[in-house]
Amino acid sequence: MESPMRRKLATILCADVVEYGRLMSTDEDGTMLNLTACRVLIKGAIAEHHGRIANTAGDGILAGFPSVADGLACAIAMQCSLNKRNEDLPTQSQMWFRVAVHVGDVMMQNGDFFGDVVNVAARLEALTEPGCICVSAAVRDHAGGRANVTFIDAGLQRVKNIAEPVHVFRIIPDGTPRPAQPAAQPLLLPDKPSVAVLPFTNMGGDAEQDFFADGIAADIITALSRYPSLFVIARNSCFTYKGRAVDIKQVGRELGVRYVLEGSLQQSGTHIRATAQLVEAETGNHVWGERYDRDIADIFAVQDEIADAVTVAIAPAIADAELRRAMRKPPGSLDAWGAFQRGLWHLGKYTADDTALALEFFQKAIGLDPNFAGGFFGLATAQLQAANTFITRSVPDMVSSTVALARQAVSLDGSNAEARACLSRVLLTQGDYEGAHAEVQDALALSPNLASAHSTQGGILIFSGHPRDGLGALERGIRLDPRDSGSAVRINQLVAAHYFCRDYDAAIEAAKRVIRVYPEHPLVYRWFAAALGQAGRREEAREALEKARTISPASFDLYVRRRVPWHRPEDHAHMLDGLKKAGWKA
Repeated sequence: MESPMRRKLATILCADVVEYGRLMSTDEDGTMLNLTACRVLIKGAIAEHHGRIANTAGDGILAGFPSVADGLACAIAMQCSLNKRNEDLPTQSQMWFRVAVHVGDVMMQNGDFFGDVVNVAARLEALTEPGCICVSAAVRDHAGGRANVTFIDAGLQRVKNIAEPVHVFRIIPDGTPRPAQPAAQPLLLPDKPSVAVLPFTNMGGDAEQDFFADGIAADIITALSRYPSLFVIARNSCFTYKGRAVDIKQVGRELGVRYVLEGSLQQSGTHIRATAQLVEAETGNHVWGERYDRDIADIFAVQDEIADAVTVAIAPAIADAELRRAMRKPPGSLDAWGAFQRGLWHLGKYTADDTALALEFFQKAIGLDPNFAGGFFGLATAQLQAANTFITRSVPDMVSSTVALARQAVSLDGSNAEARACLSRVLLTQGDYEGAHAEVQDALALSPNLASAHSTQGGILIFSGHPRDGLGALERGIRLDPRDSGSAVRINQLVAAHYFCRDYDAAIEAAKRVIRVYPEHPLVYRWFAAALGQAGRREEAREALEKARTISPASFDLYVRRRVPWHRPEDHAHMLDGLKKAGWKA
């Protein structure tokens, strides 16, 4: 029977082994013997300092102490004894630990500890250099001058799932020997997703193939750097890890990134196999992975092809991972980036209610950080959707508001391609094809792989009288981000493009794609009915027309009985002709 949950003030110590996975993959039996010997020293230190072990899962240790003095003294004693033990071992047999200490109000049940204090201690442990100790400011303040140690200020650190940055201090016990390759000072994570691309490993051993593997990694770094939503570490820093066995968690700390891409290359005759995987550095969790098999007829073409394929896959994978991180947090603890991500999630649900929630989250992002461009172009995009799709706002009011918001986003960050693509969409809704085209060209110059910019360019071309060219741009946008939750908007524009090209069968099939994913989409049935009417499929056309009129009468009135600014008169007349053939009487 479970005991009741209770609270108490406690000092929490967390510890784990550096590069435990690598040690196990190299020598399982030797690593387990080594870990067992280290645990004897750890348990002895904990008992000596009046502590109690709560958990020893895997290579980790979680212990609680009645006082800060005991917990801190135990951490120092542990590291001194463990590091002293390493002095007598060959380098390949050494086992280094990271230790962290935090204090606060914890929840206890059945001998285990729970709550934010435990979470913070675990996050601090991940920031610690091998052989050293990290403590919170609370521990430093409680210890005061009584502790005979030097606290090294490591500044404020953002840690996973904790709303506010934590003030961290490092301790290097006097006389403690250091690892042969100590980790660098942990860096504060940027306020947007950050990634490092490590040099691809040449598995074949042929040194002449190193240039090929290096070229793939360098091309990926260059391509990812064009995504305004990513913080990408430069090539020189990434390539310092070339030829080294690395711990992904350590790379994340040293380079200050949340994600690390690693890969390998193997050649057999005329065949090349490249593998790539994206890992969340702090947790070691696998985010994405893929294998590419190619013939090496043209080695440089293959290099470009693999680099392009990996790049196209990584950005959406990171976006998905960031969205999952934001969704795990309660709304009250979100920072500006998290609120922005939540807004994007609701926007992609593509309902009137979710669009209203997206508006709230983007407004919250602006309130939390008025210098964050994402909040402004996110709010402008949500207002566009509210007015153009769900007709919950008037188009004239929306146009004046969104222009101001999009221009503010560009003024805050002129190099942000997403902000310029948003301004382009806003100008399109005014019927300003020339201004919209100029902005989207700037966006694509800044970020050639930005899916939303290609899609925006497609919309401009379609509604300005160049639907066939617009089809190509839209398809590039869909190809660059095939899992985008906003793909219904793009496919609906494909329907219009096929219709304007008078390829009515293609328009019908594209409309069905939208309806399968979003059966209550308020815009697609109008084009569906018009295309069916033009194709002579009158019974189906009448059903689609009835759906278009009943699912959103306001939308039907806006787009049919009136003409929105971005529809040319001749295109509007062409649409009306199809609706009349479907049975609509003006």
